[in-house]
Amino acid sequence: MARKRKELPLLSEIQIVDVAAEGNSLAKVDDFVVFVPYGAPGDIVDVKIDRKKRNYAEGHIERIVTPSPIRMTPKCEHFTVCGGCRWQHLPYEYQLKCKQRQVKDALERIAKIDIPEISPILASKNIWEYRNKMEYTFSNKAWLTFEQLRSGLDFPDRDAAGFHIPGAFDKVLDIKKCHLQDDLSNKIRLFVKNFGKEHGYTFYDLKAQQGLLRTLMLRIASTGHVMAVMVFGCDDRERINELMEAIANEFPEITSLQYVVNTKVNDTIADQNIVLYRGMPYIEEEMEGLKFRVGPKSFYQTNSIQAYELYKVAREFADLTGNELVYDLYTGTGTIANFVARKAKHVIGIEYVADAIADAKINSAVNGITNTEFYAGDMKDILTEEFINEHGRPDVMIIDPPRAGMHEDVVNVILNAQPRRIVYVSCNPATQARDLALLDAKYVVDAIQPVDMFPHTQHVENVVKLTIR
Repeated sequence: MARKRKELPLLSEIQIVDVAAEGNSLAKVDDFVVFVPYGAPGDIVDVKIDRKKRNYAEGHIERIVTPSPIRMTPKCEHFTVCGGCRWQHLPYEYQLKCKQRQVKDALERIAKIDIPEISPILASKNIWEYRNKMEYTFSNKAWLTFEQLRSGLDFPDRDAAGFHIPGAFDKVLDIKKCHLQDDLSNKIRLFVKNFGKEHGYTFYDLKAQQGLLRTLMLRIASTGHVMAVMVFGCDDRERINELMEAIANEFPEITSLQYVVNTKVNDTIADQNIVLYRGMPYIEEEMEGLKFRVGPKSFYQTNSIQAYELYKVAREFADLTGNELVYDLYTGTGTIANFVARKAKHVIGIEYVADAIADAKINSAVNGITNTEFYAGDMKDILTEEFINEHGRPDVMIIDPPRAGMHEDVVNVILNAQPRRIVYVSCNPATQARDLALLDAKYVVDAIQPVDMFPHTQHVENVVKLTIR
């Protein structure tokens, strides 16, 4: 007979004392730590424990007894259910303080190296409608909130267009309004959803892997260009054309309208054929007169305006005079490489994704930049001693790796290459700190500049300047 699971306790009137990792908050009961989402330091709350370990527990707020003086009313009606924007209830100035401390804590606790004073974080110019890209999922089984379940009502209409519930691939929350992208995004998503329902289109069944309406990607550039990429789960050409024509007629401001038929298990379209229905196959972003083409498969920093601030910091830290050979590692579509090329003698970009390298070359050509070259392949396989001997020893390296940071082999090649300066851009201060500890063998940290790219989340970008000892 199965053992009866022990009921976990409800902790009454405990105080939230701080923010914690992954956008959670932290409470302490005696010497015991409890991680709680959506708490604000200063809250007095009742917390139901969901998981209990030896030294800590995880729980959720059952009741706010006394709200913190800093607690704000969230802007979004989907707050706490959607799983995104976990800091909406905290003032933006307080969010910035938390991110500044996150960078400091990572560098001191993990890197354990000498660092200068960290510059004040650069705040985002826009804290709402700042994203240039959103991806929505269609589902025939909308996630029901606890309030809906407790209501006792039937919800026969379960078609949804929204976001995956965190940790549940087959659960989609129907979104009425998201505040992270221009409201045109909401209008397009709701139009597609309503058109599908009115015309009997099937919404995707994430478990059965069938249905017509699957996902929708929307990009809205700072230039005003708009891209919509509709993804269908089966090749019903008549219905696909009917919907695409309806979108084109309803939203003439869409400058790039495309679609994909994706019948494989996962949602990624990187390996799929994309059909241009109307307009251009790309949109354009712009910085200082430079144009950057962004296709449906291209990576581009999600906050366009703040990306410019980030790249300006990277260029300033590179301290270029026009005579330097620059290596741009993890170059993506070559945005940083092309951005700094005017001030460098030559720039070499390396990136794993071949399509991104193709975009990087196009971006150089579009802007008449002739002092760049780009290579595609795994960083640890491309960036070797042989590569450096063939292409030249860099004066400056700009590094912008994924969240996991750099492979140790790559760090070793950098140490052997001995560029005079390194500019390390990171979206994960923890893995950046780990890599800085390895680079400390030959480099000293000269400057640190955090940049906020994602208001209302715990995520932060950090730029570090290193010079050779």
